[in-house]
Amino acid sequence: MESPAQRRLNAIQSHLLPSAVSAAEDESLIGRNVTSSSSSPPFFVDQQYSVILPEKLQTGKWNVYRSARSPMKLLSRFDDHPEIGTLHENFVHAVETFRDYKYLGTRIRVDGTVGEYKWMTFGEAATAREAIGSGLRYYGLEQGACVGLYFINRPEWLVVDHACSAYSYISVPLYDTLGPDAVKFVVNHSGIKAIFCVPETLNTLLSFISSIPSVRLIVVVGGADEHLPSLPSTPGVKFVSYLKLLGQGRRNLQPFCPPKPDDVATICYTSGTTGTPKGVVLTHGNLIANASAFCRKVKFYSSDVYISYLPLAHIYERSNQVICCNNGVGVGFYQGDNLKLMDDLAALRPTIFCSVPRLYNRIYAGITNAVSTSGALKERLFRAAYNSKRQAIMNGRNASPIWDKLVFNKIKEKLGGRVRILGSGASPLSPDVMDFLRVCFGCMLIEGYGMTETSCIITLMDVGDVLAGHVGSPHAACEVKLVDVPEMNYTSEDEPYPRGEICVRGPIVFQGYYKDEVQTREVFDDDGWFHTGDIGLWLPGGRLRIIDRKKNIFKLAQGEYIAPEKIENVYAKCKFVSQCFVYGKEIDSKP
Repeated sequence: MESPAQRRLNAIQSHLLPSAVSAAEDESLIGRNVTSSSSSPPFFVDQQYSVILPEKLQTGKWNVYRSARSPMKLLSRFDDHPEIGTLHENFVHAVETFRDYKYLGTRIRVDGTVGEYKWMTFGEAATAREAIGSGLRYYGLEQGACVGLYFINRPEWLVVDHACSAYSYISVPLYDTLGPDAVKFVVNHSGIKAIFCVPETLNTLLSFISSIPSVRLIVVVGGADEHLPSLPSTPGVKFVSYLKLLGQGRRNLQPFCPPKPDDVATICYTSGTTGTPKGVVLTHGNLIANASAFCRKVKFYSSDVYISYLPLAHIYERSNQVICCNNGVGVGFYQGDNLKLMDDLAALRPTIFCSVPRLYNRIYAGITNAVSTSGALKERLFRAAYNSKRQAIMNGRNASPIWDKLVFNKIKEKLGGRVRILGSGASPLSPDVMDFLRVCFGCMLIEGYGMTETSCIITLMDVGDVLAGHVGSPHAACEVKLVDVPEMNYTSEDEPYPRGEICVRGPIVFQGYYKDEVQTREVFDDDGWFHTGDIGLWLPGGRLRIIDRKKNIFKLAQGEYIAPEKIENVYAKCKFVSQCFVYGKEIDSKP
């Protein structure tokens, strides 16, 4: 006779999807993944995008959500290339598979002028990364040393990052917007040995060069040796241009020092809103697991083109680059000026565009304002087209192509006219904006939720899911549960949906905060769950909605709780508001 635990496992196995499915099969397979109440054991909860498992068989509490695509095993490697376990192996795979394909594109010429995109192939990038890594070895950097990257997105950023992976260096992005004090803290805290910068950020470094004693090498990207300023009299610090380092490395090539999956790949410092920046330690295995789970949900092609303008110092853009590399996606960089981004989009014509709600809100406001001032006839035409196409999308039908020809093709051209995937992250995108973008641009729009501490993604919308107002289901490299927050009246027993603090566990979760055991212990419990501090609820189908922040909340005099982000999102839609911050102050009600 079967034990209760065995019966549960049998029930789960009867509810599984294949571990890997084609893009064409995704939606139909998920749609069939609904267990009927007549045949389900009473202890199994019906789900569509997620499955629910018991955290501990002994307790009988079913509260752990996993992806329906990988319920019994958390993903840590790519389905089609399980041999890839590090960022170095990921890039080697890309070079071997896509050697002559376009990889890194830029419009900036050597003389500073702007033209059409010029491309570096995967093979050329591989040659440059070997030279840069060899150059660092030539200057005495040992395996495991920290290397700082102190400049905005451009091809050299990724070349240096690939060099770090090939020679087992730890990359440490430095935010150009953090300010001198924060940069100095990060450099000293992580013990950076070499810093890559541009002439603009070099001046900041020179202002406190004597206060960062660990630095032994400063490499200036985008400048020739004869144009570099003289180095202050700081003993032990060498000062070279990127081109000189490249040449020295080519003349002194060194063998690779490949890392292991458990080796540290990067230390990403958070912005430090509650104090000094915290260094999030991520391994090669963390980043590969995150990318592999994303690729199981969304299909990419070597013909895709991605525009890179989101800061590479943030994990959102970093993880996108790992995914692009694995799939041979071309990466075109913006000029470096957000005001010229639309010009870059027109020149590059990307197929993948990732952004944040702040920019999507501006696009939404710009289009709606243009429609409202276009005249009564054009406004009525837009409303008719919008309502018809939205209704078709919500019903799973193809909208009439006449609406695109009459109305929406002109809007699509704002992003280059070829975008097939829109990605959104960093904060929740309001449902009306999401529906609006999906209709106007006629493409897949995927919203995700994640953190630096989870190598980026925790949950992600499924392909074919058109319901707005949520951030999808757990991806295949993690499991998620909600923990009761009784002081805020959030519990797993709440009706109609369970609510609580979002907790994550799996191969994507970081190793801890660098040199900070106290704060590391604060966010991990005894069972290895990472506590995000965000409050969520489970919608039908096993999809997550972010509803609150555990600490960022106001309680009004009448006992009502207010989340300031909700108010900020409303004001951010106004064309007269660039940024918004809601501040709450306790008022003494005593006479």
